[in-house]
Amino acid sequence: MSSQPLSSTPFRRIPTKVRPPPPPPNLHSTPSQRIRIPSHVYKHPSAILLELCTSMKELHQLLPLIIKNGLYSEHLFQTKVVSLFCKFGSLNEAARVFEPIEDKIDELYHTMLKGHARNSSLDDAISFFCRMRYDGVRPVVYNFTYLLKVCGDNKDLRRGKEIHCQLILNGLDSNVFAMTGVVNMYAKCRLIEEAYKMFDRMPERDLVCWNTIVSGYAQNGFERSALELVLRMQEEGKRLDSITIVSILPAVAGIGSLRIGRSIHAYSIRAGFESFVNVSTALVDMYSKCGSVGTARLIFDKMIGKTVVSWNSMIDGYVQNGDPGEAMNIFQRMLDEQVEMTNVTIMGALHACADLGDLERGRFIHKLLDQLELGSDVSVMNSLISMYSKCKKVDIAAEIFQNLQYKTLVSWNAMILGYAQNGRVNEALDYFCKMHLQNIKPDSFTIVSVIPALAELSVLPQAKWIHGLVIRTCLAKNVFVATALVDMYAKCGAVHTARKLFDMMDERHVTTWNAMIDGYGTHGVGKAALELFEKMKKEVIRPNEVTFLCVLSACSHSGLVEEGYHYFGSMKKDYALEPAMDHYGAMVDLLGRANRLNEAWDFIQKMPVKPQISVFGAMLGACRIHKNVELGEKAANRIFELDPDDGGYHVLLANIYATASMWDKVAKVRTTMEKKGIQKTPGWSVVELQNEVHTFYSGTTNHHQAKRIYAFLEKLGDRIKAAGYVPDTNSVHDVEDVVKEQLLNSHSEKLAIAFALLNTSPGTTIHLRKNLRVCGDCHNATKYISLVTKREIIVRDMRRFHHFKDGACSCGDYW
Repeated sequence: MSSQPLSSTPFRRIPTKVRPPPPPPNLHSTPSQRIRIPSHVYKHPSAILLELCTSMKELHQLLPLIIKNGLYSEHLFQTKVVSLFCKFGSLNEAARVFEPIEDKIDELYHTMLKGHARNSSLDDAISFFCRMRYDGVRPVVYNFTYLLKVCGDNKDLRRGKEIHCQLILNGLDSNVFAMTGVVNMYAKCRLIEEAYKMFDRMPERDLVCWNTIVSGYAQNGFERSALELVLRMQEEGKRLDSITIVSILPAVAGIGSLRIGRSIHAYSIRAGFESFVNVSTALVDMYSKCGSVGTARLIFDKMIGKTVVSWNSMIDGYVQNGDPGEAMNIFQRMLDEQVEMTNVTIMGALHACADLGDLERGRFIHKLLDQLELGSDVSVMNSLISMYSKCKKVDIAAEIFQNLQYKTLVSWNAMILGYAQNGRVNEALDYFCKMHLQNIKPDSFTIVSVIPALAELSVLPQAKWIHGLVIRTCLAKNVFVATALVDMYAKCGAVHTARKLFDMMDERHVTTWNAMIDGYGTHGVGKAALELFEKMKKEVIRPNEVTFLCVLSACSHSGLVEEGYHYFGSMKKDYALEPAMDHYGAMVDLLGRANRLNEAWDFIQKMPVKPQISVFGAMLGACRIHKNVELGEKAANRIFELDPDDGGYHVLLANIYATASMWDKVAKVRTTMEKKGIQKTPGWSVVELQNEVHTFYSGTTNHHQAKRIYAFLEKLGDRIKAAGYVPDTNSVHDVEDVVKEQLLNSHSEKLAIAFALLNTSPGTTIHLRKNLRVCGDCHNATKYISLVTKREIIVRDMRRFHHFKDGACSCGDYW
C-alpha cells in the first residue's frame, strides 16, 4: 500500500473556469443552500425516473432521454448520474461523466469521493480527496466519515490517524457525526481503548455513537464490557433501538448467556423489533451459539422476508450444534426456493457435508461453484479442501490446494490438518516444512494441526522440536496449543513431561483435562487418572462425555472395575450425561479385561440401546485375551451381522481358535476372508533414529540393515532364553518348531527393537510405535530384552503404552 501523505497532490489541476475565492467555512452546508435548482429541472420526468432507477441497465436507457431533453448540463442531473454510476459500482463511467464537466460544483466532488470510498482502493480514495483540496473544494463532514470507514475496513491505522488529524484541523473534533466515524475507525483497527477515549471525550453523544462503541467492544471480544455499556446507555436515558439489539446480541452469543439473550429477546418483542429481519437474524445466531438451536429454528420459521444472512445463520447454527443433517435440509430448501447464495452459504454447507462424511453432496456443491461464480473464492476453496479431507479424499483436497493461485495461511492449515486426519503423517509434516521454508509464519491453528501428526508418530525428539518452535513463536500460552502439547507428550511416552506442562498452564479447558486424564490412562496409571478427575470435579470446569470416556478407559487399562462402575453411574446421576455407544463399549472392555466375561455379556444384553460394533468388538477382544471360545464366537457372529467385511475382527476370531488349537475353524475363517477378499491389516512398527523414521513390517527383509538385524536377533534370542524366556508358539501351526520360532522372531516390533539396540548407545531409552496390539509372545520377549540389555523400552501399541524396564512391564501383564 502506498504511503502517500494526505497533503500531497497526485493530480495536476484540470483547467476549469476561474473559481471565485471559497466562501467562509460552512461544513454542514447542503446542496439547496449552495445552488438553486430551477423547478422545471427537478420536476422534469427524467429527474423522477432517475430517482426511481434501480440498475445499470435502466440508467443506460435513461441517459439518451436526459441528453435529448437538454438536461445533461444541469448540475442536478450530472450529480445524480455520477451518484448512480458509483452506486452501481462503475467508477470508470462515473469518471467519464465527471471529468469533462468544466464548472464542477462541490457536490460533484463529494459524490465522486463517496464513489471512490465505496468502489476503489484506499489509496485512490485519498488521492481524490487530495485533488479536491487542490481544486479548492472545502471538505464537508461526510467526506471524512467516508474515508474513516474505508480506513477501518482496511485496518489502516496510520491513514486513519491522518484523516483524524485533518478532521481536527477542519474544526470537526466536536461534531458528533464525525467523531462517531473516528470511534468506529479505531474500533475496527482493534484499538478499542483509543475508540473509548474518543467516545468519552465527546461533549454529547447520540444513539448512533452509543451503538458504535457497543458494537466495537462486542466485535473486539470484550463482550462483558459491551453489555456494561448497554446498561450505562440506559442509565443515561438512551433507549435501545434495533441497531443496539443487533450490536449486542453477538456479545451475548460470545459469552453463551442464554438468560441475558432471552431478556434482550423479550425487550425486542416489547419494543416492536421482532418483525425486523436484522433483529430476528441476530436472534437466530444468538440462540444457536447459546446451544438453543430449537428456539433459533422457531424464530427462523416465523420470519417474513428472510435474507441470505438469515439462511446462513440457520445453516451455521445447525452445524455448530452437531446437526449437519438438518443444516443440509435448510440448504436444500434454499436451492428449492432459489435463494441467492453467498460464499458463506457454500462454506456452511461444505462444513455440514464434511461432518456427515457426505462425499456425494459435497461434490454436488463443488459443481455449483462455477454457476455461483465462486470458483476463485479462496475461503470457499479452503472449505472444499476441508470437506474432501474429512470425506477421506485427501488427494482431491491436495489437487485443489495445488491449483490455488493465492494460498492463505488458512489454506495451508486446512491441508496440513487434512493429511493429519487421514493418517498421512509424513505428508502433513512435509507441508508444514514447505510452509516454513516459504517464510509463512504459523499461527495457533497451524500448530494445533501439526502437533497431532507428530503425536501419531510418537517420536519424542520431534515433539521437543515442535515445542521449541511453539516457544519461539510466542504461542506457548495459547490454551489450545498448550493442550495439544500435553496430548502430544503423553502420546510420545513422556507422560511426566505432559503433567509438568499441564501444571504450568494458567488456563485449562475441558479438553486439557481430558488429554491429561487420557494420557495417564493409556500409560496404565489409572490411579493418577482418577485422582486428576477428582481434582477436576472441584474446579469450575464441568466434565463432558469425552471426560467420562477417558476415565472409563483409564479404569479398563488398570483393572479398576468397581471404580469404573461408579463413574459410569455418575455420568447420568450427577451430570445428566446420557452414555453413548463408546461408553458402553468401554464398560464391556473394562469387565472383559478383568476376566468377568459373563458379567460383560450380561451387561450387553441389558443395554437400553441396540449394541453396535464397538461394544461387540470389545467383547471379542476380551475373549481373545482370556481364550473364551464360546463367548468369542457369539460376539463375532453379532459383529459379522453388522459389518461382515471388517478384517480385524476375523483375525481376532481366528486367533481365539488358534489359541484353542481349533485349526479347522482357523482354516474356515481364513477361507471366508479369502472368498470375500478381506485383507488382514499388516502389522508394522516404527522407530526414529537421527531424525529419520524407520518402518518395519513383519518379515521385513528389504531394510538396508536386514542381515545384521536378523543375525543380532538370533544371538539376542539365545540370551533371553538363558534368562528364562520361552517362546509362545501356540498361535503358529503346520510348521516345525524351529520355523515357528523364526516366524515369531520376524514380528515387526522385534525387528524394530533389534535395529534400535544396534544403532544406539548403551543406556539409551528406545521408543517404539506399533499399529496393532502387542502380541503375547512379543510382550514377554520384550520384558526379557529389557532385562538382559539393561535398556528401558517404551512401546505404544494401538491401545496403550508399555514401559518395559528390568524385566517388567508397566501394564503388569494386564493389557
